[in-house]
Parts: sequence; structure tokens; C-alpha cells
Amino acid sequence: MKVKLIGFSMVMLLACAGVSLVYANQCHSEHSGMKEGLSYDKALLDTIEVGNKICPVSGEDIESMGVGIEYEYNGKIYNFCCSMCIEKFKKDPGGYIKKIEKEKQKLKN
Repeated sequence: MKVKLIGFSMVMLLACAGVSLVYANQCHSEHSGMKEGLSYDKALLDTIEVGNKICPVSGEDIESMGVGIEYEYNGKIYNFCCSMCIEKFKKDPGGYIKKIEKEKQKLKN
């Protein structure tokens, strides 16, 4: 009985390890193809940090809901207060980008 239990436990452990490796490889391959075949590290080097401190969707401070979230769009990294705001941004990125630019102009003046 103990031998069967140990054998079953080993099979389950190996199966879980295999699934983890497949998932890790899948995640890596999804990100490694960014920017037309460039490596993930190269894609990160080519991005520009916009540095917005206010969420363009909610108008709240980026850290109003905890740690802010970054989202890369067209080679630029934008900051948001939550993932729901990123989803709204995706529907009208141009409008929200204009909002960020206006906010940055106000800070300069």
C-alpha cells in the first residue's frame, strides 16, 4: 500500500513539474517575439518610459490603489492605477495619450 502511494505521489510530482516547464516555456516564447523577432531584452531597451504620475483613465494618482501597473503601447510605457484602466485605455489609446500629454504640459508650466 505504501509503495503504491509513494509511486502515485512521484507520478503526480513529475506531472506537475512537466506542466510548469511547459507553461514557463510558453510564457517565454510569447514575450521573446516582441517587436518583430527582437529579443525581449532588446524590446525593453527600445521602449520609452512616459513617466505619467496620474492614471489617464481614472484621473487618480498611479498608486491610489496600491502599486501602479505599467503597460507598453507603441514603444512607450504608460502607468495606470489598475488593470481595468488598461482595458479602457486599449479601446481609445489616442484619446488617453492626449490626456497624458496635456497633464505633462500643465506640470511644466
